[in-house]
Amino acid sequence: MGEPMRAVVVPAYGPVESLAVGVAPRPTPGPGEVLVQIASVGLGFVDGLKVQGSYQTKDPLPFVPGSEIAGVIAQVGDGVAGLAPGDRVSAQIDRGGLAEYAVAPASVVDRLPDGISFEVGAAVRVNYLTALFALRHRAQAQAGETMLVLGAAGGTGTAAIAVAGLLGLRVIAAASTDQKRQFALDAGADEVIDTTDPGWRAALKDRGIAVDIVFDPVGGDLGAEAFRALEWRGRLLVIGFASGEIPSARYNIALLKGAALVGVDIAQVAAREPETWAAINQQLAQWLAAGRLQPALDDVVDLDDVVEGFARMAERRATGKVVVRVADLDVDQGSPTQEGKSGAGGEILSERGNPEREGNNPRSLRRSPPARHDPPRRDTP
Repeated sequence: MGEPMRAVVVPAYGPVESLAVGVAPRPTPGPGEVLVQIASVGLGFVDGLKVQGSYQTKDPLPFVPGSEIAGVIAQVGDGVAGLAPGDRVSAQIDRGGLAEYAVAPASVVDRLPDGISFEVGAAVRVNYLTALFALRHRAQAQAGETMLVLGAAGGTGTAAIAVAGLLGLRVIAAASTDQKRQFALDAGADEVIDTTDPGWRAALKDRGIAVDIVFDPVGGDLGAEAFRALEWRGRLLVIGFASGEIPSARYNIALLKGAALVGVDIAQVAAREPETWAAINQQLAQWLAAGRLQPALDDVVDLDDVVEGFARMAERRATGKVVVRVADLDVDQGSPTQEGKSGAGGEILSERGNPEREGNNPRSLRRSPPARHDPPRRDTP
């Protein structure tokens, strides 16, 4: 058993409000694995479901939640090539992220581009990989098509807005409040729609909006209505069920519209489609390094305040991605350093690739969406 470390341990399925920081043994990497000293962890809706035992698969008890990590490699297992202690990395794992250390298969670990903070590294893993895989590889989206994104102000929704813009799509953002709709516009959406209005589908038609793709992380009644909003040969991307309800598809809608219901599960891509996994990770790294992709963070909370992070998502208060700060790590060695240290790992790239956020501090991204730009060119696969 490894040395003790601080971790959020789930001894029994229950409400996220019961979470607290405790102690767990530090894991040891096996063959083909690396041990990562955690700096930041991205929170996702799925993490909360797993804590409650409400997800479609159950993690074995006890377990440490958290799957989107960024930090520094502390140790490599046998057979690992291309990664070494001291590398700044991000990774997507099944569980174990909300701790000081976590083990990750080397196949899902990627180096962070120079100048990208740990907070951003943790924020892009699931949401932005999901958006890119969904749009480019599942929907086969083409430049000029129109996408309706549900839950547009959430972490997954804002990722879809950003990626769709880079692929040359017209983006219609659906959100429930004026604040969230404005956030979506600031994040790059072309137009917005109020889905609390019972006549929102008719409003789309009145405005001459023909929907080719629906990006749906919400599900429930809203997802079912959005399926009906598709045009001929439209595609609804099933991302998740943040509403808590799984809708029942009306097969006659698919028949009448020549429409497709397309499932998207990023968690299986690395194992089932390694070439696709490598391609989408490479594309995201290129966009980040070039300053063309600037993930919007809702807030950065400390590990001791992880319950507040989950509450922001559950209560639909989050606009953008919620990230948990586990430790402030030195860029080169992974050792603790003073908060707010600038340098290669503490900066956010501007559009020109230069650090120009407040004091080079990544926390200045909280609830501050990226600026809108002119319609971007489509990036070829």
